[in-house]
Amino acid sequence: MKKPALLLLLITVSVLLPAQTTTKLTAPQLIALAQSNNPGLHDAIFATFDPKDLIAGTASSSRGPDFFFAAQYPTQPSLVIDEREPIPMQQVASTSSGTDKQLWYATARINEVGHLHAFHYTVPGGTFGGRLDLPALGPLSYLQPGVPSGKLSDPITHISKIYDGMKSTYRIYIPAQYDPKTPTALMVFQDGGGFANRDPGHGILDAVDNLTAQKKIPIIVYVFVNPGSVTDSPGTETYKFVTSHSVRFHRTLDDAMRSTLYDTVSDRYLRYLRDEILADVGKQYNIRPDAYSRAIGGASSGAICSFNAAWQTPDNVQQFSRVLSWIGSYTNIQWEEQPSAPEGGQDYPDKVLRGPKHNIRVWLQDGSNDMENPNWGSWPLANIRMANALKTREYDFHFSFGKGTHNGGQGLAEFPAEMIWLWRNYDPSKTEETYQMDPSEKSQPFFRVTITNRSAE
Repeated sequence: MKKPALLLLLITVSVLLPAQTTTKLTAPQLIALAQSNNPGLHDAIFATFDPKDLIAGTASSSRGPDFFFAAQYPTQPSLVIDEREPIPMQQVASTSSGTDKQLWYATARINEVGHLHAFHYTVPGGTFGGRLDLPALGPLSYLQPGVPSGKLSDPITHISKIYDGMKSTYRIYIPAQYDPKTPTALMVFQDGGGFANRDPGHGILDAVDNLTAQKKIPIIVYVFVNPGSVTDSPGTETYKFVTSHSVRFHRTLDDAMRSTLYDTVSDRYLRYLRDEILADVGKQYNIRPDAYSRAIGGASSGAICSFNAAWQTPDNVQQFSRVLSWIGSYTNIQWEEQPSAPEGGQDYPDKVLRGPKHNIRVWLQDGSNDMENPNWGSWPLANIRMANALKTREYDFHFSFGKGTHNGGQGLAEFPAEMIWLWRNYDPSKTEETYQMDPSEKSQPFFRVTITNRSAE
């Protein structure tokens, strides 16, 4: 017997959706069409997914544990999720002709939410399509009933003095519980447009609303900073986080400037944040100045930028003590073998090992299928080096290492857990805390590499 809510959804979609549609549908809507044998399913699939993704076998849509998959292939494929038992796909009825590729679909429920998964198709003679980055988001990643939403500002344009006229934009997110009379914690995100995306399941704003309402994290003012441009026409913001479960962190006309900002190992970017962006934010909102109440995060180059901002201490004053690092670029992107060249991100594991210990709490995330770049190095090995260096020096850190690519899917799936861990035991009556490695981490061994994509003696 169907649950009443699902039955109502089936009836509603079946009645309201015409036989042909150009409207992009959600996963629950597609699932409801499939279960009701609605003739509009064929057109709904093509309206929802990029035809290239259907042909490549990478198209999927989800909400929570419920997934809808679609693919074009000459013969019937079977869907395999996390190497589980194959699920035969169903053919989608169509009146069109003239192609040897039939349209197929499958629905699935992945109960292990808050984690990254993988899928592919089996076909006669081998495999077809699939992705390694299939996040199943948990309930905290979707705005829950009765939870108030905060307010996201319009983009604010800033002209930098520290970066010689660079034009950038940022946005501020103020939670519903914010009280201007009470000094408030702060968290900054690099590549802010992707993180501030309000589409359900695509960003983090629903998650922080839920976590704040449930008092699992403190009230925090969020600042989403985009990389800038020194050209007269900054690149159009096209930040999106999960599109067909692939992540695009940035797309600007001046990507070289983004690398200069994020990958350079110095205190310049931190001074830009402190003396320009956050100084302006502080004129509008009551922000706490202590590093204990400040976190910073980002992905890829935005991740090493975040760690760098917590590590650097201009004027001997720490600005951030909590770091969220997704697929961090702890590699040599801004390094050159010249005496006058800046230090490179590949040096950070050695800095952690040999330099003075910094009072930092760090969540690292990466995947075994992250990039191997011929010029800049290995992302998986760099993150493993960072994790082992932090463990050696007994930093308060967590390393989440999966099978994903250079993609934000795993970080997004784990985001509620990351925030709860990063802000655990926060006490607004304090201005400092000496972070200690969690006892459960102390008992764990160092991270070691297992070769999975080729045989090894």
